[in-house]
Amino acid sequence: MLQEHCKLLAVLKQTGEVVGRKKLQKLIYIAKKLEFPFFEKYQFHIYGPYSEELNLRMEEMCHLTFVEEVKEKKAGYYQYRYTLSQKGSEFLNLSNYELPNTKELLNDINDQSSKFLELVSTVLYFEDLTRNEVEEKVFTLKAKQNYTKEDVSEAYRYIEKLRSALITQ
Repeated sequence: MLQEHCKLLAVLKQTGEVVGRKKLQKLIYIAKKLEFPFFEKYQFHIYGPYSEELNLRMEEMCHLTFVEEVKEKKAGYYQYRYTLSQKGSEFLNLSNYELPNTKELLNDINDQSSKFLELVSTVLYFEDLTRNEVEEKVFTLKAKQNYTKEDVSEAYRYIEKLRSALITQ
């Protein structure tokens, strides 16, 4: 059980900070699809793949003060910033858990916009379908996001870039 908590703490250690709950969800989902050792169950939700397990695990770690959560008011909504706390860092050191050294890859994903990661994770969620079927899903389920065919192509290129980076490590 705590092993899964340590994986998330290790992600925060490697990324330094994740800004936004949606971004955190997409970061972990994309890492999972890249065969990182995450086991949270995901279902398709309003903003793409979503894990209630991940959400609850993050709430637990915030309550335990292993993770610092800062709530910021933005233009009409709240945004959350997540960082590893000193207590979380100490716990991670005691656990001896080490996420494979993927700092560069995780930071690359973390540097992308939440909107783009929503698209990338949606493409990955439906990756067993043909490209035309994936585009149809994106344009139907994500109509409000106004993604274009070029956006979908960029998502496919980005996924290939991530997978190629893993092969060369």
